[in-house]
Amino acid sequence: MIVSLLSILSILFLTSCEQFGNIPSGEYKLSLTKSENYDLNQDKFVNEEIGIIEKMKEEGSFWKKPLKNLKNNWFFSSNETNPKVFLPEKKNLINEDFKKSLNNIKFVWFGHSSLMISINNKIILTDPVFSPSASPFSWFIKRYQKPVYVLDELPHVDYILISHDHYDHLDINTIKYFIDKNAKFIAPLGVSSHLLKWGVPNNNIIELDWWDKIIIEDLHFICTPAQHFSGRKGFIDSQKTLWSSWVIRSNKKSIFFSGDSGYADHYQNIGKKFGPFDIVFMDSGQYNERWRAAHNMPNEVIKGFEDLKGKYLVPIGWGMFTLAMHDWYDPPVEIERRAKNKNIDLLIPMIGESVDLKSKPKLYNWWKKLID
Repeated sequence: MIVSLLSILSILFLTSCEQFGNIPSGEYKLSLTKSENYDLNQDKFVNEEIGIIEKMKEEGSFWKKPLKNLKNNWFFSSNETNPKVFLPEKKNLINEDFKKSLNNIKFVWFGHSSLMISINNKIILTDPVFSPSASPFSWFIKRYQKPVYVLDELPHVDYILISHDHYDHLDINTIKYFIDKNAKFIAPLGVSSHLLKWGVPNNNIIELDWWDKIIIEDLHFICTPAQHFSGRKGFIDSQKTLWSSWVIRSNKKSIFFSGDSGYADHYQNIGKKFGPFDIVFMDSGQYNERWRAAHNMPNEVIKGFEDLKGKYLVPIGWGMFTLAMHDWYDPPVEIERRAKNKNIDLLIPMIGESVDLKSKPKLYNWWKKLID
């Protein structure tokens, strides 16, 4: 039995090795250690608040307070963590009109943190995950439903923006699809070690450190801080690549994309430096008091949005994968209630629905019909 189990584990490990990607090494790693966000003593990237993730892991451990955390645990949660039916979709025909976005912003939400954004006549994909699961194994962390669009149905993508290397944000199969599609990959430091292993040409990869900026065809991409962590092997080789949020600016419009992040001073600093923002795509799911350092709690979504000086708020990080114990519909319910109290313009489109900020459609609370 032990031999059989070891054989099965070995097969699983070998088949998932490519999924792990590569961590930086050699001269390339040496260049990363020069970043102000790299701690040489710990040999890893760190957050602005030093030690906050380590503290979260220690204090948030199930075994730290097992009786207290018995119900507050992914395996024992009695919440409706997965929807009972498929979430409604609105599959607009995405054609050349979607790309026409001079002095405008259009977007489609695919669920979780995957977005297709049109700005200044360019199309950007953020953290695209089109695979059946957000893990190295197809049977674990499965998506609620098939992608509303298959990749071949998308228009030409100019840029693929990555926030960090976790499986629900960096998907090997989606990345491989775009290898020969003439798209530029823009990512925080270290992530190219994965992209290169998977076959992305080096000249199609742009890496930035926090506060670094690159201008491409009149679009400004600014790598900004987030409070999170990275790694594709659990706690092994974690934080060897950087995590980030992103600012995207044209001459007339500005976007903030949070990636994954807990609430911290960086929102206010980004808002002071680059705000106000026409639209804020904000991490609003997979939260829990035990790991609030890494994901915004609902009240912090609102606070962060105000810090950023946003006009429209779009909650992301929910609606396709279950990684936390809250009800799947908690994010829209909790964010909507708080947004109303603050008179915040909230946009929560259906999956696949195309939204044009110049002629903002009247969106309805589609999730309410699915709540018992």
